[in-house]
Amino acid sequence: MMLAVLILIPLAAAVMVAVAPASRARSIAMVGMLGVAAMTGYLLFSFDWEHTAAQQFALDEESSRLIGPLGVSVSMSVDSISMMLVALTALLGPICVAASKTAITERVKTYYAWMLVLQSAMLGVFCARDMIFFYTCFEFTLIPMYIMISLWGSTNRKKAAAKFFLYTFTGSVIALAGIVYVAWSYADRHGTWTFDADTLMRWSRSLPAATQGWVLGALLLGFAVKVPLFPFHTWLPLAHTEAPTAGSVILAGVLLKLGTYGLVRFAMPFAPAAFVTYSPAIAAVCVVGILYGGLICWVQTDVKKLVAYSSVAHLGFCVLGLASYNVMGVTGSILYMINHGLSTGALFLLIGMVYERYHTRSMKELGGLASKMPVWSTFMVFFAMASVGLPGLNGFVSEFMCLFGAFQASDQWGAGLWGTAAGQTPGATPGHLGAWVAAIAGTGMVVAAMYLLYMVGKVVWGPLVEPAGHSSHGADTHGHGSHGQGSHGHDTHEHGGLPRDLTGREIGVLVPLAALCIFLGVYPSPVIKALKDPVALTTDEVVNFGKARTAMPLVPPANVAPAGHQDNAGHASDAGQNDVSQHKETAR
Repeated sequence: MMLAVLILIPLAAAVMVAVAPASRARSIAMVGMLGVAAMTGYLLFSFDWEHTAAQQFALDEESSRLIGPLGVSVSMSVDSISMMLVALTALLGPICVAASKTAITERVKTYYAWMLVLQSAMLGVFCARDMIFFYTCFEFTLIPMYIMISLWGSTNRKKAAAKFFLYTFTGSVIALAGIVYVAWSYADRHGTWTFDADTLMRWSRSLPAATQGWVLGALLLGFAVKVPLFPFHTWLPLAHTEAPTAGSVILAGVLLKLGTYGLVRFAMPFAPAAFVTYSPAIAAVCVVGILYGGLICWVQTDVKKLVAYSSVAHLGFCVLGLASYNVMGVTGSILYMINHGLSTGALFLLIGMVYERYHTRSMKELGGLASKMPVWSTFMVFFAMASVGLPGLNGFVSEFMCLFGAFQASDQWGAGLWGTAAGQTPGATPGHLGAWVAAIAGTGMVVAAMYLLYMVGKVVWGPLVEPAGHSSHGADTHGHGSHGQGSHGHDTHEHGGLPRDLTGREIGVLVPLAALCIFLGVYPSPVIKALKDPVALTTDEVVNFGKARTAMPLVPPANVAPAGHQDNAGHASDAGQNDVSQHKETAR
């Protein structure tokens, strides 16, 4: 019930914003977001951190059933993976409301109401244990973000919003096809429909390996568009560039994580045999995306587009960790989701702050801002270093874990991908990757350092460069920004009143993110420990069912038990089950 309350708080606040005067919209939105944060804090305090793999705060299927004949419910629960991402979502909510104070001055009721609806949908994704409820929340996130981009975006906002919607909607429909197929095959055998995630998970991994391949293909394609993985990334730079600042923060901080969350929560355990088989191909796509995203950043002159393309590279590391399907890599991947949301979200906030003053993001028109905006410049350098992966900051830990996970994944029951005999690599785990994959992907860290240091050097240091005609006090007296002026409420008088450097409000939204970047860089072990058990549970399942894939029957067994039953005879092979404890010890 507590999770239902968590999801309903922003919805209730959205209704209040809709009926309240426009002058109170932002205050109500902030109260709603702080309510979510307070409820999340209570859940974190009440969570049983000794049993992090257990599904907690459950609203079970029977008591939450919506459509009985189809087995559709609003069942919810969280383990530590979901809880961490709920906490990230709750943190960014009030930050985005605070960051929008001067950026959004038109249609404020509509803006804050849809932001609250989006918050509710994102929380629903991380809490859902029914696949239709998950899909509904997953898909519904498109509507608020589409509206935010199309109404409050920059010059090409309509094109960006349409491309964002069409790409991600198409991918979501393909993922739905995979989910419905698994549910249909279960109903065809058992005579009853269910969309309970645990029941379908047990059934799906009992399917023949070839069938699992199609299921994985549908889920992988749907979630890869959302991540986005190369080559499905083309919607992202335009959406980021045209979105309002808070929209970019939400997009980078949470929305992209819906794709990676779907991969680790559903794609891997639903089709473990297929995931093992195709993990080298997934890793190859990730490596190409890491290098491609980094190299494309080199030719960017728009700071916001540069950071957008950097997300393609960063999330390539994230999915590479999943492709290793070992505890090190998958834990690093989930930690990367959190770290990317913190550092990249902060970079978008900083870019939005300088845009409010200068109405340009071009590196040709901005330079040497440290002399005029020392506080802004300090934060810019700090978060750029966090994004690069500087040791001591959060990005380094997760990036290293993803690469080390790929390095470890080199003992594929006989020989590694590059011909290494089984057992030759100390600490090797089952997998097709190995040292060469990790080394090639690691060059992406070097490329990232080069383009981010170039961007920082150009914008922060060097001779002072400002847009032509810009006043010495940071006001945009010539109204740069074209459409951004109208849709964001940017007018000369409003922004003429902004101080040259950051205000207390702007510093306030950045400090929590900076503190977490330091904490997760210096002392990440509490988070890593909390993620260990649910990650080990997932990787053990992938390893065992992947190992037994050649022994899978052509026809799946009939007696896969629904959720809550103890009969596990519907598993593909009991041979793999005998190795569970062995693999847990190896993975841990």
